Amino acid sequence: MSAPIVILGANGGIGEALARRLSSDGHELFLTARDKDRIAELADELGARTASLDVMDEEAVSEVIGSADSGDGVGGLAYCVGSIVLKRLKSAGSRDFVDTFRLNTVGAALAIKAAEKGLKKAGGSVVLFSTVAVQQGFNNHSVISAAKGGIEGLTRALAAELAPNVRVNAIAPSITDTGIAEKLLSSEQMAKGLGDMHPVGRYGQPDDVAAMAATLLSKDAAWVTGQIIGVDGGRGALRTRSQ
Repeated sequence: MSAPIVILGANGGIGEALARRLSSDGHELFLTARDKDRIAELADELGARTASLDVMDEEAVSEVIGSADSGDGVGGLAYCVGSIVLKRLKSAGSRDFVDTFRLNTVGAALAIKAAEKGLKKAGGSVVLFSTVAVQQGFNNHSVISAAKGGIEGLTRALAAELAPNVRVNAIAPSITDTGIAEKLLSSEQMAKGLGDMHPVGRYGQPDDVAAMAATLLSKDAAWVTGQIIGVDGGRGALRTRSQ
């Protein structure tokens, strides 16, 4: 049995797209999500092992991720859990900042901590998720940008700490058609407007991001670590005449 790739938050969006892509490439998978029935259905379809998991439960994270290692270590870990919290600062309370940081940043750190021994054993790779908004500065993004900025710091710190055995990288997407972005893409006019903000002329699809995540988890990226990689339709680096 080969070392599995653990995907947290695999029951939709980027996590599910990544699971499907890795499964088609023949990887053994261990999938987690809060929705027990939905993740079980996906795992059955892909022939993966699975467990329901609330990443806010520290003891459960340690136990579940520890159980993913069947003796060969952990070949990779993707923390696909996240949120989009958009509020003006005057409307944001301390719980907004604390809960968002806990879910996005602390949850990722605890997942890596639980998988560290297995990752080192297998020479595995970690993929985390930031956002284009961290480096760009967008209105109403103080809560989520603060948390995702923590992800970028965590990525670089752990890439140094876990080297040379484990690689750690992060992807910084722009708006992507996932469940957590549903409200932002709820109308045709709004969706078109958001798409037009990107030099490539559209917003992202889950598989756009999953493709990069799969590469970072693979041996093709064996000399890549500590990087924040924009998968954002050019929005993070380019400005066109129409913008």
